[in-house]
Amino acid sequence: MNGVNKGTCFCGAVEFEASGAPAIQGYCHCTDCRKWMGAPVNAFSLWPRPAVRVTKGAEHVGTFNKTEHSFRKFCKSCGGSLMTDHPTMGLVDVYPSLMPSFEHVPTLHVHYASRVLSMKDGLPKFQDLPADAGGSGEMLPD
Repeated sequence: MNGVNKGTCFCGAVEFEASGAPAIQGYCHCTDCRKWMGAPVNAFSLWPRPAVRVTKGAEHVGTFNKTEHSFRKFCKSCGGSLMTDHPTMGLVDVYPSLMPSFEHVPTLHVHYASRVLSMKDGLPKFQDLPADAGGSGEMLPD
């Protein structure tokens, strides 16, 4: 997991890589992630900002930010999601499914109180976020 993981957008116009290992991996159930991804849950892998770079097609990368906490990147050619920059955390969420060689190994669920899909997988389920990430740290049952 400490190599270079390469990925592309849906059409291939944008190529990127994430080097080293992610800081944390899991599943997010917040309304914003669900709406952005068009899915009941978002698999995330958060990487230190310097570990993620666009290697081709930077001119095709668009950005949308609803809040100052999440700058969502997408391909302007195909509309495909790429990653979400979280500048206040110094981390970038690179969507695991876009990197074929990357093995997603989730360790927790965040914003589980907002879920629309229950996942009984034995992982910790945080009502919002862990306390060290600015949340309540409160847990919910599996």
